[in-house]
Amino acid sequence: MEAVSDVYTIPQEHLDFCATIGQIARERIAPRSAEIDERAEYPWDIRKVLAEQDILGLPFPSEYGGTGTGTLMLNMAVEEIAKVDAACALILMVQELGTLPIQLFGSEDLKGRFLPKCATGEWSPAFALSEPEAGSDPAGMKTTAVRDGDEWVINGTKNWITNLGIADFYICFAVSDRESRRLTAFVVEADRPGFSVGKLEHKLGIRASPTGQPIFDEVRVPHENVIGEVGKGLSVALGTLERTRLGAAAQAVGIAQGATDYAVAYARERRQFGKAINEFQAIQFKLADMETQTAAARELLYKACAMADQRHPQRAKYSSMAKVFGSDTAMAVTIEAIQVLGGYGYVKEYPVERMMRDAKITQIYEGTNEIQRLVIARTLK
Repeated sequence: MEAVSDVYTIPQEHLDFCATIGQIARERIAPRSAEIDERAEYPWDIRKVLAEQDILGLPFPSEYGGTGTGTLMLNMAVEEIAKVDAACALILMVQELGTLPIQLFGSEDLKGRFLPKCATGEWSPAFALSEPEAGSDPAGMKTTAVRDGDEWVINGTKNWITNLGIADFYICFAVSDRESRRLTAFVVEADRPGFSVGKLEHKLGIRASPTGQPIFDEVRVPHENVIGEVGKGLSVALGTLERTRLGAAAQAVGIAQGATDYAVAYARERRQFGKAINEFQAIQFKLADMETQTAAARELLYKACAMADQRHPQRAKYSSMAKVFGSDTAMAVTIEAIQVLGGYGYVKEYPVERMMRDAKITQIYEGTNEIQRLVIARTLK
């Protein structure tokens, strides 16, 4: 197997920006986390803060008004926000997910029309690939796009789409050639006739981020809204997810670190049998394992991010490994955090039960962990 050398160093300006983002997360987001989870309301105030601080510009190159700082810096920021609130981290994650198809495959016209307004936070995107009967298998897609002169007519229903009802435009994938089952990617503005917001899901976690079914009923878009080449939509989707699954990994690492930090602080203060529970070896070993697993997940994430920035030939394999390991770690660590807190861990007055609920989705979205293991395994043949 080809060896992969150490491929990243973190510039001091990245670390400084991360420290600022962490402070914003602790001071502005953390006090709101329990409330926005309970109410399942999109936090417009938090999005405004992220826009004002240039955090929503992280996914974009400087020529379109972004920071131009790359994948590693973006996911360090996702991690910092996810330490206190995974749903708010998703605001930044979807900024990349819903615009990367345009960045990687779109025309200069599309880039100029959509990227600058997203970089400032004025607009928010969405990525509409999954359907009620097409999750891990895009070949089962039923949404169609039919050419009519200089326009395309789109019909279908998507499912599990983040930012539903919030997004100003949707990256919609549709079957454009029924015989060969080829897909094409389109930008569909939310104000186009025939577009509507369908059912919103009531979710276990990340409840402050609206998820559900956008409906396309005879929606017409101009041919200029095609992303990349007609019939090459699957390449657009896979090329995007290869990068954006790192966001799910970063979110998972942030959740794991947030849960570990909270459990460590709690164990220092909680007293049983006349002493702090962090003096008991059973608790010490739990905390040691939580910290170790999280640190290992972070190293794999950062290396995978640097490989994505450098267009390394093994970047897809490493992004899958980072996503699998990070999300499995988040789930294991949050369960242990609840155990450290005991009965208090099980109630909503303390944040670790929310962290566990939020962690679960990181094993499912951006490509299930089962699919990621297939991707990894195929590189080993």
